[in-house]
Amino acid sequence: MSETVQDVSALIINKLLANPKVPRDISGSSKIVEDLAFDSLAVMNFVMEIEDELDVSVPLDRLAEIRTIDDLAECVVSLKKGG
Repeated sequence: MSETVQDVSALIINKLLANPKVPRDISGSSKIVEDLAFDSLAVMNFVMEIEDELDVSVPLDRLAEIRTIDDLAECVVSLKKGG
């Protein structure tokens, strides 16, 4: 199954919206730390959930570059394509 950045971004947003503490008005451009008020531990836990769901592993060096939901989606899609 080939997911697009939009598909993965939508999946991430839906997963985030399942958490009542997350603001309701998030989008792909929402910043994970600033807009969602995630600390580093919350980011790591959330990325692990996404990794499990999409069967992908995000290397720590790539994780350091991720700021927004779309950044995470682009990273996941790139990794799934072997990049």
